[in-house]
Amino acid sequence: MNIGEQVDKLQSEIDQKRQEIRSDNYSTSIGEWISLYQQGEIEIHPEFQRFFRWSDYQKTKLIESILLGIPIPPIFVSQREDGIWDVVDGLQRLSTIYQFVGILKDEDGKQIPPLILQKTEYLPSLAGKIWEDKEHPEGSLKGFTPTQRLLIKRAKIDVNILLKESDPFAKYELFQRLNTGGSIATPQELRNCILVSLNPNLYRWIKQLSGNENFKSCIALNEKSLEEQYDIEILCRFLILRKIDESGLKEIVDVDAFFTEKIQEIANNPDFNLEEEQAAFEKTFRLLGECMANDSFRKYEVQKQKFSGGFLLAPFETIALGIGYNYQQYNATCAELREKILEMWSNPDYTSAFGRGKDARTTLPKLIPLGRRLFTV
Repeated sequence: MNIGEQVDKLQSEIDQKRQEIRSDNYSTSIGEWISLYQQGEIEIHPEFQRFFRWSDYQKTKLIESILLGIPIPPIFVSQREDGIWDVVDGLQRLSTIYQFVGILKDEDGKQIPPLILQKTEYLPSLAGKIWEDKEHPEGSLKGFTPTQRLLIKRAKIDVNILLKESDPFAKYELFQRLNTGGSIATPQELRNCILVSLNPNLYRWIKQLSGNENFKSCIALNEKSLEEQYDIEILCRFLILRKIDESGLKEIVDVDAFFTEKIQEIANNPDFNLEEEQAAFEKTFRLLGECMANDSFRKYEVQKQKFSGGFLLAPFETIALGIGYNYQQYNATCAELREKILEMWSNPDYTSAFGRGKDARTTLPKLIPLGRRLFTV
């Protein structure tokens, strides 16, 4: 291919992709943003709240910026078929505004306590202020005056709209590009956000499964890991890897990108069998919960003959995925299962793949086939 053909090919790709994305943008007053939320015409996905880390001081700084006339970055939304806007980027900005004016609700529809502002460098008198003192609506030492409330309502924030005519995947590509490296703490949390945005019903199903008592006892995560929804990440790994073609494991280039791609495939797959996956999940963790509990995925020290430490991915990827793959035929007793797990920790195929510094790209192609061979009856 000569230089001219390469240039033409690139331009053709650019032209094609630009045609697949339809967008619009304009300025919207905060009063209009408030009205959209109150009328149910915008979906901010309250499930996302747990993935973001804004402190009350950071929220106060946003309100301060609005009062001082400092431009606020635009909000990106995706327009659904029913006309409702899905927030793609700008959740925390909108949530802060909605919480401050006292209308923000959590994922269960319960009112979140209104934001109380803090002292800032430029506006120290913001300390202790609320949107409105109901007992003194004209203003008090506690609440904003009508003039100050109007100042907020009339301030404008630009909106960029990805129209419903756009390619369906444009929304999720945009979400990833805008949020990667932003206020989300981990790749797992980004994937969870994408899952909520892509298929909220599937996310809720996964969230419900994560409440399984046997599953919780087996992974035994600490409070920080649960706050970051690492349990959801572990569960997604189970769904992604349980029946995966072993040959595909050798083609993984970037592990984070691999899991992100696969969870999107599941979310977009109308034939994904929820009943089968739930049956495999429940049987796997019922067996492990009854027989091993929180020792299921901890390190076994062969010389000391005891389990120690916390949850580890390597034993999970071997044991849980091995049982899950064979769940229909696997009926070992607790003694048999425990013995098999102890043997695994002395198996050279396992010990050569397990350990600090091991790259998941090289361990997954070894551990998953091993688990499928070991945990079969």
